[in-house]
Order: sequence, then structure tokens, then C-alpha cells
Amino acid sequence: MAISRRKFMIKSAAAAAAVTLFEAGKTFRATAATDLRSGPVEPSWDSLAQYECPEWFRDAKFGLWAHWSAQCVPEQGDWYAKQMYIQGNRDYEFHCANYGHPSKVGFKEIDHMWKAENWDPASMMEMYKAAGAKYFVALANHHDNLDCYDSIYQPWNTTKVGPMKDIVGTWAKEARKAGLRFGVTVHASHTWNWFEVAQGSDATGPLAGVPYDGKLTTADSAGTWWGGLGLDPQDLYAQNHPVGGGAWEFEKSTCPPSKEYCEKFYNRTIDLIDKYDPDLLYFDDSGLPLHPVSDVGLRIAAHYYNASINRRKGKIDVVLNTKDLSDQERKCMVLDFERGKSETIEASPWQTDTCIGEWHYRRSLYTDHKYKKPEQVVKMLVDIVSKNGNLLLNIPVRGDGTWDPDEIAFLQGMAAWMKVNSEAIYSTRPWKIPGEGPIKLKSGGFSEGGEDRLTSKDFRFTTKNGVLYATAMDWPDDGKLVVRTLSGQSNGIVGNVSSVELLGHGAIPFKQTDKGLEADLPEVRPCDIAYVLKIKGVDLTASNPVPPAPSAPTAIEPSADGSLNLTPAEATISGALKLQTGVVPNIGYWNTPTDTITWNAHFATAGAYDFAIKASALKQSSVTLDAGGTATGVQQILATGSWDAYQSFSGAVLTISAPGDYTITVKATDSTSFQPVNIAGVVLTPK
Repeated sequence: MAISRRKFMIKSAAAAAAVTLFEAGKTFRATAATDLRSGPVEPSWDSLAQYECPEWFRDAKFGLWAHWSAQCVPEQGDWYAKQMYIQGNRDYEFHCANYGHPSKVGFKEIDHMWKAENWDPASMMEMYKAAGAKYFVALANHHDNLDCYDSIYQPWNTTKVGPMKDIVGTWAKEARKAGLRFGVTVHASHTWNWFEVAQGSDATGPLAGVPYDGKLTTADSAGTWWGGLGLDPQDLYAQNHPVGGGAWEFEKSTCPPSKEYCEKFYNRTIDLIDKYDPDLLYFDDSGLPLHPVSDVGLRIAAHYYNASINRRKGKIDVVLNTKDLSDQERKCMVLDFERGKSETIEASPWQTDTCIGEWHYRRSLYTDHKYKKPEQVVKMLVDIVSKNGNLLLNIPVRGDGTWDPDEIAFLQGMAAWMKVNSEAIYSTRPWKIPGEGPIKLKSGGFSEGGEDRLTSKDFRFTTKNGVLYATAMDWPDDGKLVVRTLSGQSNGIVGNVSSVELLGHGAIPFKQTDKGLEADLPEVRPCDIAYVLKIKGVDLTASNPVPPAPSAPTAIEPSADGSLNLTPAEATISGALKLQTGVVPNIGYWNTPTDTITWNAHFATAGAYDFAIKASALKQSSVTLDAGGTATGVQQILATGSWDAYQSFSGAVLTISAPGDYTITVKATDSTSFQPVNIAGVVLTPK
């Protein structure tokens, strides 16, 4: 179906027909279902554009998320349910070693094993709230298609399989009891393609050609645990169709989802909305789900808004999140950046969703202490809020329903910072510019990282009730913060500053000079991360025309020892390369030798630099590091055994003729002999 998602619309008559179809199905478990369905919003982009983001979301700024499902049981991280069906993948190897071959023990058995036996949602919600969350979000279903709620339309749900609990309903009760707004995330539109690997079989070995369990039906149920429960595996796997190439996007699939599949997704999501009345609904999709194969996304959006109008005194008081929106679509819902952010103040509120580790629990991140630290996440939050955004952060939950000690320590670290500085976060609005400083962070989806490079010269601004908050990203060695934007020069943004406080301490000495607002800090720090100046004065929040911010270098700066750490998040990539986050952030999909990776870096001194490149590869390859054509070095990369096994390769030298800014490019040394590699970073160290 070659219909552009940007132009696709559904007529009112089609919407009415969909309602009739739905009402002919199973009983709607909500008060006055037809009242929830009726309302002024129709399933078209023009009608959805009456949406305005509610103030509660703009005030909240920070939400915490339990991206929790049966995929947390093996404790192997993201996409386990898919990758356990890919021979040679580490999840396949783990599954065979710990549970059995996927022809005999499939993912449905992992669902059956999930018991959530130590889950204490009330005490967990207390910690979510203490850590600063103003809204809490629960996973309703993932690509593995198990509904984590009392689902009418999906027999494979947690009240009938695994925990035997209404996970979403329990989370909702505890969140609202704690005074938090409650949201749900829906990911199951992808199951059709995502689970196609379950139709396969081993290509080699003693079980070569023996089908995995993805095609099982009730006809195969005799003597099985799932047959005893009256379950059909196809309600879970949805694989009664030809393999369509395994494409992620439906537009690229040679076998698009059936009408029945789309309508079931619609019914499940409407049931979720009406049963739990979520304040926020997130779709893990580019645009609305199942477009352009079906109109169900538009129909769900219209129903969600009408249900809010009917339940919430005539207001659309809810937030609908999805990714990769056009300008027209951004008028209809709230844009989400997965593991990324905006580079500027956005006219409309938006959200970043990310995680301290992987989306589903991976044990090795705890044992190796590789979670994001509060230092990074606080700086992310401050940056996002300065640009009119919110941060939704996932803390992975183990299969038994608990956190590990590192996760608890993380939440405690966030709570400590929020206790001192939340005034600069909650209910604030962007100032005239988001911030100032020498370090430029990347933006867009999958762009997170680099916050460790931010300095005491990097500030982010927010405002509330006539007060300007300037958050410094580090503590200066000389005990003095200088906000250059608040210069006393005629081209400064404001007039006179009348008082300055350091949150957590109180009033501090200051003066306003041609250099900027100079504030003297106390000897004792009020917290361990990101320090907030509370500034009062003349015209601090007026909406005057904004002069340009002071110019600042955008090159990556060297560390104190002169070395340069070039990370994947700070790179500019070309061609089909992709930034991949996870246990080891890296730039992958380097299959084409003409693709390149570049950084803009500042060399403080001339001379020779050793360079080490962290990489993984299945076959030996070679890359060249080029400094703007003035110097080059060639480094061999040996096979590391798997894409997840990274090693540091060194020995090559780059010689810089003079200090300054250089464009550093990593490229294939020889296009004829190049083999694919993943690059996890480059370190340049003066010899």
C-alpha cells in the first residue's frame, strides 16, 4: 500500500463504521462506553490539530518509567524475545544453554516463567516519587505481544499467564495514590514483523531445519501447559503469514499486517484507554502505529482525546507521544525523541525517553556498574527542560519485580539533587535562550551522550515567577561562576541584576560587569552535581527580541592531559551508519566503505598523538584516521569474535603540525578489502 503517512486521512464515515465494528465485539468494560467514544475530535489530522498540551505535563518535567515485561526474566537486555530465535546470536546461545532449544522452549515459556514474585509496587512508587518523578509510566505491552493488563482482546496477558496479576492496573492505583500522573506505553504494533524470526529454524547443527515454535497453533496443544489454559500461540506470535523480509517498517514489508491484526491492536488499545484512563499514552512508532497499512492510529488518537473530554470536564487533559512527527502532526500530539533531544527551544512541549541502561533488565550492567550515573542524567534533565522538554527515564526492573543495588543508589542520587534544586525544574518555562557555553551537544533521536564534557562555563536557563535560574554544569576551580549572557554591555540580554542566590546555600556576592554576571561561590558545595543560581532583577523574563548568544567554540576540547576522547554520540555520520546505544554505545551498520565518521576536535598542542580505536568486527579490516588532510594514520582492526565483543586497537600515530581545530575523519583504508566494523570511539593521546 503506497500511501504516504503524511497525507493519509480517514473520513468520518469510516470512523463511524469502525465504531460499529468495535461495538459488535466484546463488551466494553468502562462506564458509558459510547459516551467515551463520542465527541468533537474526529480521526483526521485536521481535527486532531485542536489539541493543546496540558499544563500538568509542562509543569511536571520529569517522569520515571517501568519498562517491565517477561523479557526481563532472562536478564539479558533488549530484544531477547526476537534474538533468541537468531542462531549465532548471544541470546540464542544463552537461551539454548539455560532453557532449551527454541523449537522446544520458545518465548511463550518465558512468559510462563515470569512470576514477579517479589514485586512491591507501593514501596517502589515511594522511591519514584522521592527521586523527583511527577508522572509514572508503565509498559502495557512490548513487541513480544504480551499485554501486561487485564486485556479483553489478548488472551496472552498477565492475568492469565505468568504473574497472574494486572500489572498496569496495580501500577495505576499506586501512582495515583502517590499523587503522580499515570501513563502507559504501547509497543505491540510491531509484532507482525518483529517475531517473524520465530518462523525459522537452525541453518546448521543437529537441529537444522527443525522449526522454531512461531508457527504453533491450538492444533499442537495436546499435553502442553498452554493448551491446558486454552491458549493459541498465534495470539502471541501472530505468525500465520508468510515471512515478509523481517523489515522493521511496515512500508518496507512484502507482507503487510492483515486487517484482523490491525483491528485487534485497535481493540486492545481502546480497552487499555477505557479501563485505566491514562494521563499519557506513548506509542513506540514513527508517527501513529500501523500507518499506512491501517487507519487505527488515527482512530485511537481521536478516541483518546474524546474520552478525555468526556471524563475530564470537557478538556483534552492527556498527552499522546510518538516519534518522527511532521510539522502538521506536531500540532496533534507531543513529539518524543528516543535517547535524544532537541538542539533549541521548541515552540511546543516535547519529551525525551531514555534509560539508565537497556530498556529491559540486563544483569551485566549491574555487575559491571555500567548504568548512567545521576551526574549524567541531571545534566540531561537540565538541558532538556531549558528547551521546553520533559525527560521520561526508565529504571529497568528485574523479572522478580525488584531493583538491584546500583539502581536504588541511582534513585537516591536523583532524590538528593532534586531536594536541593527542583525549584529550577518544576513548573518552569524556557528563557530567551536555552543556555551558553563552549560545549555543543548533539541533537536528534539517538544522540545522547557527551554530558561529561560540560564545564563550569556551560549554563542552562529556565524561568518562573519573574526569576531566572542559571544552572552551571560543573563547579569552577576558582570558585567563581560567570554568566556571560548577563553582561552589562549594551548588547547584553538583560538590564540590572538585583540579587543572586545559590540554591541549597542562600545569597552569595555578585557583580555585573562587561564580562557578565560574576558570582562568588561558597567553600562548601550544596550538592554534588549541577549548581543553580537563582537570579532576580530587571526584565529577566520579558519576551524582547533576543540578541545572539556569545559565540563559543563547538570543537571537542582536550582533557587536562591533552588527550581527546571522541565518542559515538559526538560524531557526525554519513551514509547508512547508525548510532546504537546499549551496553557499548557505538556507530554500526558500516557495510559500505564510502561511509565516514567525523568529529570536530581542538588540539591544544602540536606534535604526535597515539590513537586507539575501540571496535568490534567479525573479520579483519583497516581504517584510516584523517585530520583534515594534514595528517593521516592507518590502524588495523582484527576480528573480535562477535559484534558485542569490543577491543581497543592501537599503534598508529597522527602528527598535528600546529594547534587548532581539526576535522577528524575515520574512513575505510581500502574499499576493496574493507570489512564491516562497529566503532565505539577514538582516543588521541599526546606522545
